Amino acid sequence: MEVNKILNADFLDILFDGRNKDYGAYELRKNYQRRLTTALLITAGVALLIFISVIVSRSVGNSDKAKVKSTDVTLSEIKQEEPQKIEPPPPPPPKQEPPKIEITKFTPPKIVEDEKFDEKQEVKEQEEITNVGKIDQEGIKDPEVVNPPKVEEETKVVEAPKEDENQVFTKVEVEAQFPGGEGKWNQYVQREVEKNIDDLVDDGQAGTCEVQFIVDKEGNVSNVEALTMKGSKLAEVAVNAIKRGPKWIPAIQNGRQVKAWRRQKITFRLPDEQP
Repeated sequence: MEVNKILNADFLDILFDGRNKDYGAYELRKNYQRRLTTALLITAGVALLIFISVIVSRSVGNSDKAKVKSTDVTLSEIKQEEPQKIEPPPPPPPKQEPPKIEITKFTPPKIVEDEKFDEKQEVKEQEEITNVGKIDQEGIKDPEVVNPPKVEEETKVVEAPKEDENQVFTKVEVEAQFPGGEGKWNQYVQREVEKNIDDLVDDGQAGTCEVQFIVDKEGNVSNVEALTMKGSKLAEVAVNAIKRGPKWIPAIQNGRQVKAWRRQKITFRLPDEQP
């Protein structure tokens, strides 16, 4: 740059003298102040618009609030209606007994001798009789009115038939059961068989013994008897097992415990017959 132009030249012109001003850095530095001013003006304009919007919205809101009118509400006392009294129904009219009708006692005809005839026992003609009954009664004599029969009120209390404590049921809704169910019964029988296994093997009689017995309301066992294989060792073991066993659960009939018959089977196989 020439010397006479240095004093009047801009700093940027001196800085970028002899350099490529079209690169971009020169242009950015040259127009920096103008861009800064433009940005400030735009920011100020946006802030001014926001401020004006806030002022306008507040003024509109205040005007809407001014339009709301307050109305005084007066609460008036509401009188509750008294409940209507319900009058009780009138008592039923007294029971009136029907008027008594004239009744003539029925007298069966009887043949007697003339000397013994009694006029009071004379059989009247049918036209003279209005109502015939067991007694003589004075009252209204009207052939169209029939004296109602007198019904005597029954005052006896009907008692339910008493339960027979000694009744033994043969069929019940729920049969008596061994305590613990079928599984516990099988375990109990197996123990009893194992206790007498030597005698059962020596006896040599295998099979199924059916035992009949009674279980009362408390579960006690009585009248134990073998129905099959009588006289065998198995029958003896089966009977003793039930007699010496625990109490049974009583049978149920009509929702109550009853005394009932029970049949139970016990099966024994010899060792060489075991499957």
